[in-house]
Amino acid sequence: MIVQTSSSLSVAERLCFVVIPFIAMIEVLVSTVSGCFDCRRVQRPKKIKCRYGELARLAGESRFTVNEVEALFELFKKLSSSIFDDGLLHKEELQFALFKSPYGENLFLDRVFDLFDEKKNGVIEFEEFVHALSIFHPNAPLDEKIDFSFRLYDLRQTGFIEREEVREMVVAILTESDMKLTDELVEAIIDKTFVEADIDGDGRISIDEWKAFVSRHPALLKNMTLPYLMDITTAYPSFVFNTVVED
Repeated sequence: MIVQTSSSLSVAERLCFVVIPFIAMIEVLVSTVSGCFDCRRVQRPKKIKCRYGELARLAGESRFTVNEVEALFELFKKLSSSIFDDGLLHKEELQFALFKSPYGENLFLDRVFDLFDEKKNGVIEFEEFVHALSIFHPNAPLDEKIDFSFRLYDLRQTGFIEREEVREMVVAILTESDMKLTDELVEAIIDKTFVEADIDGDGRISIDEWKAFVSRHPALLKNMTLPYLMDITTAYPSFVFNTVVED
């Protein structure tokens, strides 16, 4: 589908189509492992244990209950044992869970992995996994969601969102979908964004400018909340069928 005009779309709606695939990828990650992950093709994970004290600590650091953290631990064990089975989530395993192949390049996959990898050591630990998913919890503070969405666009981690970074995100989603925008419309989206968001006119968007921009366009954050995280043990009961918790 080729879209040639944008008169009916607000700037926030135009930008939302860039964010939606990123959020949808996280939803697919959870639902795939819960119901569609073919366990016959994945080696059985080792008996990795998590003490109750550790679960309680992570619950205290997130929006999840202890039972929900335990359910997330089951999800994490499935993800992190598909290829290496070392208790750590590698990018190849994340890609395998989402696309059934550990190979290929995908900007949104890279952004998911980079933002989850707090320690920047090339793997995702369970603690990092819980921290990242907590941001999408309905009870997570708005400031956390704003900060996360800012870092999503800040591809080069400079502390600013630059025109080329927005362009890369737009082009990436056009590549991943069957929607096609004219070059003129892509530039119009970027121009409109910077006219509204770049308050000081320096050609880049700071975190404070982003916060002000989002406050005027709350639709940008509507996909930063995954309602089923409110009680993941109910939404995905299969996560709790085989927990191994030490007191």
